[in-house]
Amino acid sequence: MKTKLFLITPPFTQLNTPYPATAYIKGFLNTKNIESVQADLGIEVILKLFSKEGLTALFQFEIQQPTTENCKRIFALQEEYIKTIDSVIAFLQGKNPTLALQICQEDFLPEASRFAQLEELDWAFGTMGTQDKAKHLATLYLEDISDYIVECIDENFGFSRYAERLGRSANSFDELYAALQEKPTYIDEVLFKLLKEKIENIQPTLFLISVPFPGNLYAAFRSAQWVKTHYPNIKISMGGGFPNTELRSLSDARVFEFFDFITLDDGETPIEELIASLEKQKENSQESGAFKRTFLLEEGKVVYKNNSTQPDYKQSQVGTPDYSDLLLDKYISVIEIVNPMHRMWSDGRWNKLTMAHGCYWGKCTFCDISLDYIKIYEPVAASLLCDRMEELMAQTGQNGFHYVDEAAPPALMRALALEILRRKLSITWWTNIRFEKSFTKDLCLLLKASGCIAVSGGLEVASDRLLKLIDKGVTVEQVAKVTRNFTEAGVMVHAYLMYGYPTQTVLETIDSLEMVRQLFEAGVLQSGFWHQFAMTAHSPVGMYPEKFGVVKETETIGTFANNDINYIDNTGIDHDKFSFGLKKSLFNFMHGICFDYELQDWFDFKIPKTKIPQDFIFDALQEQSDFNTKSTAKLVWIGGKPSVEYFTKTKKGNSWEMAMLTFHDKKETFSIQTGKLEGEWLLGLLQKISVSNTKVYTFQEVKTDFENELKDFELFWYSKPINTLREFGLLVL
Repeated sequence: MKTKLFLITPPFTQLNTPYPATAYIKGFLNTKNIESVQADLGIEVILKLFSKEGLTALFQFEIQQPTTENCKRIFALQEEYIKTIDSVIAFLQGKNPTLALQICQEDFLPEASRFAQLEELDWAFGTMGTQDKAKHLATLYLEDISDYIVECIDENFGFSRYAERLGRSANSFDELYAALQEKPTYIDEVLFKLLKEKIENIQPTLFLISVPFPGNLYAAFRSAQWVKTHYPNIKISMGGGFPNTELRSLSDARVFEFFDFITLDDGETPIEELIASLEKQKENSQESGAFKRTFLLEEGKVVYKNNSTQPDYKQSQVGTPDYSDLLLDKYISVIEIVNPMHRMWSDGRWNKLTMAHGCYWGKCTFCDISLDYIKIYEPVAASLLCDRMEELMAQTGQNGFHYVDEAAPPALMRALALEILRRKLSITWWTNIRFEKSFTKDLCLLLKASGCIAVSGGLEVASDRLLKLIDKGVTVEQVAKVTRNFTEAGVMVHAYLMYGYPTQTVLETIDSLEMVRQLFEAGVLQSGFWHQFAMTAHSPVGMYPEKFGVVKETETIGTFANNDINYIDNTGIDHDKFSFGLKKSLFNFMHGICFDYELQDWFDFKIPKTKIPQDFIFDALQEQSDFNTKSTAKLVWIGGKPSVEYFTKTKKGNSWEMAMLTFHDKKETFSIQTGKLEGEWLLGLLQKISVSNTKVYTFQEVKTDFENELKDFELFWYSKPINTLREFGLLVL
């Protein structure tokens, strides 16, 4: 009997789109003709809970009576929740758009404490339509029900994470193991019912559980525990982001009461070897088979086996992610907070792809750059990426793509954008980048033309000393210019911001805040989020703390998860106390207000005055025109084909032939005038360098071509007609 695989993402990750790990693996298994079925049990559990039937059962199932006034109110209004839930979920699935009008009247949904924040947010919906406001109100309504579940049913419940506390920094397995010995919770029972249905239907021989985050860990173990109890013949394996970073030094044998295998890093080869090994066992072979980066139990001890000679697959060989089996039309789009980038994460469904495996920079000292998923850099050809996009659009009916790269490489982004435009694909995409100088004004315009709507990148600490210590490879001035280039092209920019980096002084934190204030005031940043620095075992800071002025609090390695490290910063600064002020100020800056507040106003303790000049960012953005084009630069025309009229111009008795080229772009019509010969040459050039052609011409080739027929290319290149075309799609890349 051939191995049949069942792949799941356990509760909970995202409500609006599937986490892509199982789709990536299923896509690979297709290339090997290995049968597999996948499920996102997160969305399936949510849909069972948040339904007429689910809420009726929920309100009848009382572990404890509501104690807060808020939950007493929700309990009293249970009939209103039961009556409205199915139509609200259908609305959030995009199936019931007319309900928005009723939701916005604010007498349709029952309201509890989450709605108290509405008055503060009224202004936020000034530019948002009825659908968006209704989505936000419906989200608050779901969060009220969630508060009731946490208080009365299951304290570990959360929409995008479940029992996350048990997975975070769990150096010891004790707490999680103890939780797994307790009676299953109400949510567990909902999960088990779904699992039973799936297992009986699919009848797998190998059960793969992908655990991307600490918030999936408890449910992963519960799923494995239930399957082990009821279907002991099914082999169970764990992979994904959590084991890849946290379980690299696993030694607790109790973990293998639940799992037979745990694989690390890229899953394709380890899973293939696992299947081969299981099939050998079925044939009663004496050989146990080879394993690739796999933990298992032998004679009561945890062993790590990496004896396979099979190499990892190249990105070109892993196939196109396959989203079949997933309930793509059942995901729900929510708007939790009015942060533009967070909204993209939680609203709408995205097909997820990767431009390049690993990170092309791979130097940032806070990042886990010693691990293969970041260390091994391998880009995918733009043509293959476009093939995969076309396949996914045909399969899912969705043309939105989120490239989930560590940092998308600028040269590959350029090649991808050109290929998208060549193929005339209509898509929407966004990704993560480094704010490096390669992102010129023209490259940003090209990316926008190809459908790029947003980028997120790490500004981290807006201080040049710390950026150098982080080895970020950028300066604050450079970041300002790049964010300006994206913003002017119409691409939204989100910045990851960090505070509490080793040796960071209080003044540097305040100076960072001032830089961020100026970036928002200049209008070149639209979204941001402050994260507090966390030391991890696989980052340069974690591996060589002495170089960064910090001391590890404990050197002992736990038997279970080992990644987050407690440390003492030699500066002795309590960075926690800055959290509220940094986040509150950012919330206001994102909405274009409070730029005139003193920085001191955001904190209830004394802070030093910033040393950053008030016009630092403004001055950084004042830039002279660049009259120096590299000879190797590529010229691309992304505009349309012009019409041409020839006419004679007469002045002081002299006459000469002229050409008028008229262009129509999506927004307006414009014309340029040149001499007849230059106009004819320009017509030919625009055809040659049109984005629909495969051959790309360099600046030097164009210059030589011009000078074969005419004179003074530089004079012509920097003239008013060409400057006009530069504004409308003549790009120098």
